[in-house]
Amino acid sequence: MWRRCSAWLLLLALLFAWGALPARADGIIIPILPEPRPLPPLQSLAIEYHHVRVTIEDRVATTHIDQVFRNDLPYEVEGEYIFPIPDGASLGEFAMWVDGVRLEAQALDAEEARAIYEAIVRERRDPALLEYAGRGAFRARIYPIPANGERRIEIRYTEVLPLEGGMVRYTYPLSTEKYSTQPLKEASVSVAIRSTEPIQDVYSPRHRVDVEREGPGRLRVGWEAYDVMPDQDFTLYYTLSDAPISAHMLSYKSAGEDGYWMLLLTPAEGDSVEVAPKDVLLVVDTSGSMSGAKIEQAKEAALYVLDHLNPDDRFNVVSFATAIRPYAKELVPAGDAGAVRFVQGLAAQGGTNIARALEETLRQTRPGRQQIVLFLTDGLPTEGEIRIDKIIKQVSESAADHVRFYCFGVGYDVNTHLLDTLAQEHSGVSAYVQPGEDIAYAVRSLYDRIRSPLIASPEVAFGGALVDDVYPYPLPDLYAGSQVVLVGRYRQGGAIELTLTGDGPDGSALYRFDDLYLTRQGGASFIPQLWATRKVGYLLTQVRLHGANSELVDEIIALSVRYGIVTPYTSFLIDDTEDALSHEGRASIANEQMALATPAPQVASGVGASGEAAVAKSVTQEALRTADRVENAGATQVRQVGDRAFVLRDGIWTDTRYELGDECERVAFGSERYWQLARQHPAWGACLALGEQVILLEGGVAYYMGAPDGATVAEEEPLAQAEGHETDVSDAWAMLAQAWARWRAVLP
Repeated sequence: MWRRCSAWLLLLALLFAWGALPARADGIIIPILPEPRPLPPLQSLAIEYHHVRVTIEDRVATTHIDQVFRNDLPYEVEGEYIFPIPDGASLGEFAMWVDGVRLEAQALDAEEARAIYEAIVRERRDPALLEYAGRGAFRARIYPIPANGERRIEIRYTEVLPLEGGMVRYTYPLSTEKYSTQPLKEASVSVAIRSTEPIQDVYSPRHRVDVEREGPGRLRVGWEAYDVMPDQDFTLYYTLSDAPISAHMLSYKSAGEDGYWMLLLTPAEGDSVEVAPKDVLLVVDTSGSMSGAKIEQAKEAALYVLDHLNPDDRFNVVSFATAIRPYAKELVPAGDAGAVRFVQGLAAQGGTNIARALEETLRQTRPGRQQIVLFLTDGLPTEGEIRIDKIIKQVSESAADHVRFYCFGVGYDVNTHLLDTLAQEHSGVSAYVQPGEDIAYAVRSLYDRIRSPLIASPEVAFGGALVDDVYPYPLPDLYAGSQVVLVGRYRQGGAIELTLTGDGPDGSALYRFDDLYLTRQGGASFIPQLWATRKVGYLLTQVRLHGANSELVDEIIALSVRYGIVTPYTSFLIDDTEDALSHEGRASIANEQMALATPAPQVASGVGASGEAAVAKSVTQEALRTADRVENAGATQVRQVGDRAFVLRDGIWTDTRYELGDECERVAFGSERYWQLARQHPAWGACLALGEQVILLEGGVAYYMGAPDGATVAEEEPLAQAEGHETDVSDAWAMLAQAWARWRAVLP
């Protein structure tokens, strides 16, 4: 009897320990329990690396996966490897090797795979695998994984890629890494695209990728990271077009709600593209604080711009300190050799007369072509007019509509209010070169993007479609080889005719796109958070540049909570004592934020606009305002799932649309009702995968999935009872652990 009980206890202990073994890389290793024997607690397998190489030939993608699992245990283990088929993929050939030996892999349809996932969830009380419910899978037996040894797994499969919004979409299931108990040492995805048609747009909504073009129909896309736990699938969109400007749209809409859209505008590049001539005015701070490496880097940046002007461009260089010293009285044509000697002879000395420098610069601007002002400074105004609001007003009165300000702040002793206002009121960009960073690199990177203007002052019309809340506004100028990402809201789905107008190389420009479509339901679920990120960035910038009011603050808080946007300036979800999921809590947070905000008169005078904190705030808010992808907030308490956001509250992943105090149906984990709802709402799988206890909303009804019983109660009660439920489970496992420890203590 004792022998049977002890074996049973060991089996349960091993099962509990194996339950911590997470899903891995692109696949999942399901361990097979060894015979009962005295073993130390089991640990997770480690992953040495995870490399993915993809080749796409005219929409047929071949994916090759190479990964190494390491078993740090002192004994060998056996397991089943399950690879979830990418969502929407139509697989062709599938092959699998372990250490060079081809294995037979069994194909599972979606129902068979779901049965396996659900069985594991029931056995281990770990709903992580529910994310893959609705996907098919392949599986193969792996044995042995030697003690303190490795197993290299390689997979190759082919699929025909779907078209979405006129864009080809490739997805790789990288998000399985988020179940790992330790960071992945190395992860990379490399995609080579070969097409008989020119490739124009390339876009990844969640990963920062590098793009290397090898020809009109050939390019490489790369992403890599180290010591990372990826928690989002890798998705890549690209379009095929030989038009001077391409427009492609993705959208998302929930039933009964306004939708969200994202528009990609991509001008072509190359010698065949006709660009507009421009005037470039380089305004360089040569005050005493610029001495040393800073003035040398500024000179290097100026020389780069002069060397990369287009043949029909004009330019001038204006250096300023206490006095203003322009290279020439008026604009001169590109290629003027004397400017190089002028720049090389610049020296740092004197004060900082910003107002006079900008006045002299704007005096030289001329109508008829785009005027680009590259303004570089490392300090606050100390000569002439030093009041920030007065300088901004003078520039506003002197600068015509065709003047664009691109401002570079060097170091922390700059007034971010001045630089950011000049950039945003004059359709430009502000950038900050922090101590230790290279000024020349920052200027080169930006100038390369704006070197070849195509359309100035562009406007977009959506035909009869009702769209609003568009960001950015106004639309930035279009440059050859660049990409503009617009986001907004819409009322009704359907086909639309989009019109793009503006000032082109030969006068007025007009482009029509009649093959765009706004979905009536479903779509690309990353767009809502991207839209909200842009809007929060815009609102935060308005508060910083013009002062706070209660309406702006309330909207920032509501958007941050609803869409799970966490930054140092929108951290209400994770570090505030007030609960942002209640109306009262949000009101309290708003009152605190209003008390901390700088009054509008002080904002106008530049109070608090310089220093390291001010620069950091400007950089963060500009990144939000111009975001072109959805990135992980870095907060472990907040997760985005599709168009939903969840916050971890008292051990429960809670839908941020849920209002504390509202009633919710309590559904016990693993009960028949639990599985009924999970199958009824397939999209819930990724939500339930967050943890054993989840509160989510569907159709205005709240469900507490993982509650200990099925009663319907108010919010205060289930949360309190949930803590007791956790204690009950913990007590049960604690009793088992104690029994296991006592049994091990009597072993020889």
